[in-house]
Amino acid sequence: MNGGPRLILDHVTARDVYSDGDLEEDLLSFVSSGRDLEEIVRQDDRWAVLYHLDPRRRNLLEWFPFKRDASLLEIGAGCGALTGLFCEKVSHVTAVELSERRARIIAARYPSFDNLTIYAGNVEDIPEESYDYVTLIGVLEYAGRYRRSEDPYRALLRRAANALRPGGTLILAIENRFGLKYWAGAPEDHSGKLFQGLEGYPEDSGFRTFGREELVGLLMSAGLSSLEFYYPYPDYKIPDRIFSDRMLPRPGELAPVTPNYDQERFLLFNEGLAFDGLLSNGAFPLMANSFLVMCRR
Repeated sequence: MNGGPRLILDHVTARDVYSDGDLEEDLLSFVSSGRDLEEIVRQDDRWAVLYHLDPRRRNLLEWFPFKRDASLLEIGAGCGALTGLFCEKVSHVTAVELSERRARIIAARYPSFDNLTIYAGNVEDIPEESYDYVTLIGVLEYAGRYRRSEDPYRALLRRAANALRPGGTLILAIENRFGLKYWAGAPEDHSGKLFQGLEGYPEDSGFRTFGREELVGLLMSAGLSSLEFYYPYPDYKIPDRIFSDRMLPRPGELAPVTPNYDQERFLLFNEGLAFDGLLSNGAFPLMANSFLVMCRR
């Protein structure tokens, strides 16, 4: 008998510390209604609706060859944009979401998945188990706000690495603080400020992103190795292409401007032409807008 997902609320320590506010009540209503979510995205122009419900979010990992009999820990599951994909791909998924309201949205969104366990709370507080895959999709950048550690970013990566079985894979997606779009006039995704990441986050706001070499250092210090970089384009949130070091873009392939769905931006130069120059100089991996990294323990 299909009992649906298990929703565990024993570890809730704060109510909706990170959320999109009352709009999430609309999200809960949408996913509970049985309506076509693609239709809702077409009709509702709010960024949070697009971000949480757009099926293009699945493009990030739809192609990845997950092992069918595997287990997966999703840290920071949000409103479940990728949770359903994981449930389709592997034998069991444990989704951890700090916000109780978001955890309830995930449960309502996927009522038929009995291979899904959802914890509302901090990943530090849930029972420790070992998994074949652990994901940090748009999560590491917020570690400074929610981790109880002097070095929260490294601490979160170590917690994720420790949850892997030997030979397991950590899947990480994050913006590149040196991404070309930020040089070309796009504001920092989390603060809306121009050039904040390029300047190294002079104001400590509890979040930060990293350049490629910074990220490599963090991952290796957490005991992770065999790093394999991919470059979602235009970014990891709503990608339409995934490049890699083995298959980079061709000259002329990239658009003149990276879209900003949630805030206005300047356009200081043609990003497509600039990317062509970076490609010819071997610099695309340093200035791609986002990273998707596969790491093994």
